[in-house]
Amino acid sequence: MEVKIWSDVRCPFCYIGKRKFEAALADFAHKDEVTITWKSFELDPNIQTVEDTNIYDYFSKAKEIPHAQAVEMFDNVTAIAAEVGLDFKLDQSIVANSFKAHRLIQLAKTRDLGDQIEEELFKIHFTEGKNIDDEQVLIAAGQNIGLAEEDVKTLFTSDDFDAEVRIDQLEAQRIGIRGVPFFVFDDKYAVSGAQPTELFLQTLEKTWESKS
Repeated sequence: MEVKIWSDVRCPFCYIGKRKFEAALADFAHKDEVTITWKSFELDPNIQTVEDTNIYDYFSKAKEIPHAQAVEMFDNVTAIAAEVGLDFKLDQSIVANSFKAHRLIQLAKTRDLGDQIEEELFKIHFTEGKNIDDEQVLIAAGQNIGLAEEDVKTLFTSDDFDAEVRIDQLEAQRIGIRGVPFFVFDDKYAVSGAQPTELFLQTLEKTWESKS
C-alpha cells in the first residue's frame, strides 16, 4: 500500500498531521507493508524570506488582522501541537520560502530518507527557529539524516530537483489539492488536513480491505 502525502514544511498542521498519521500507522496491523511517499506543495511560492520580522507581525500584516488575533491563532496552533507531543516555538520561527527545502526533500527521497528529512525540517523550523531557506542550515539538516555534505552542496549550485518539486505541485493541481496536509491512499481514498488519528486508521484499514 502506498500513502502519498502532500506537505509544506512551513505548514504547522502538516507537522501535526504527520504525528497523527504516525500514531494511526503504529496501530495498523499491516504497517510493514505501507510505503510513504512525500510530495512537495508550496503554500505560498512567492513568499519572501524575512529573518528580522516576528511571525506575528508578518501574519498580522499579510492577513490584515489585528496583532492580538494573530498571537491568539498561533497560541491555539501551539496548543494543538502539544496534544500530539510537539513543542512548537512559533514566536521564534522565521518567515521563509520553502522551495530550497523541497528540493532537499526530493534529493533525500532518492536515498530513501524522505521521512527523515521531513521530520528534520519540521523540527528545525517549528521548534528550533532556524531558517529553512538558508543553505547552510539545509546542508546541516541533510548531514543530520545521513546525506553527504557534498551532495547537498552540489544541490544548491545546480537546478537539480527543481523539476521534481514542480511535478509534484502540478499533480496536486490536477487532482484538486488546494491545501495541505493531503493524504492519498493507494490512489483510491483521500484525507485532507490533520484529521483525528482514528480517521487515518479507518482509512488505512479500508484501503487494505479494498485490495483483497
